[in-house]
Amino acid sequence: MILAPSILTADFLHLGDVIEIINRSEADWLHLDVMDGVYVPNLSFGFPVLRQVAHIVEKPMDAHLMIVEPQKVITQFRDLGVRVLTIHYEACTHLHGVIMKIKEAGMKAGVALNPHTPVEVLTDIIDEVDVALIMSVNPGFGGQQFIPRAVDKVQRLKAMINRRKLQTLIEVDGGINLETGKIMTDAGAEVLVVGDSIFKAKNPEEMIRQMKTEL
Repeated sequence: MILAPSILTADFLHLGDVIEIINRSEADWLHLDVMDGVYVPNLSFGFPVLRQVAHIVEKPMDAHLMIVEPQKVITQFRDLGVRVLTIHYEACTHLHGVIMKIKEAGMKAGVALNPHTPVEVLTDIIDEVDVALIMSVNPGFGGQQFIPRAVDKVQRLKAMINRRKLQTLIEVDGGINLETGKIMTDAGAEVLVVGDSIFKAKNPEEMIRQMKTEL
């Protein structure tokens, strides 16, 4: 299981300390939720903050773009050193073309699906997708309640991937804790994005260790 702490709900007044905790921890990736206030009704952080994060982080960066026209910023994320760049199915008119541009830039390409979007929309593109991100909350805000329907979606997506004999990773984002994380890994998820459960814990580093051990 790949654990990707999301800094969206971390203490931004002490962001350097947060990144150092992640560096020391058993976390596998650092998850970056990038929001534009257009595709989702919220803003998170832009390139000035991301450049500072990239300068000190030692984990691979996994950027989730909740933005319109993501094709316009692919090279900027490549230049930051991002390993996985995920775009939303619902935000891309020409999804295949954007995926190809991400791959040409040397990054792994991810596609995210909102809670209302069926996994079957990936049928004709899944062969090109490195990471399929199932949103188990509505995108745009941290701290939301897990949507149980996501379990069935992961199971159906896993069956599709297995039928094709693909190596596509299934990532889940939203409301993940020790209980829901176990449910999702049992369903077939390989990457868990976790925010509140880590950064609202008394000891975030110990919570990361516990999740890596138990999930």
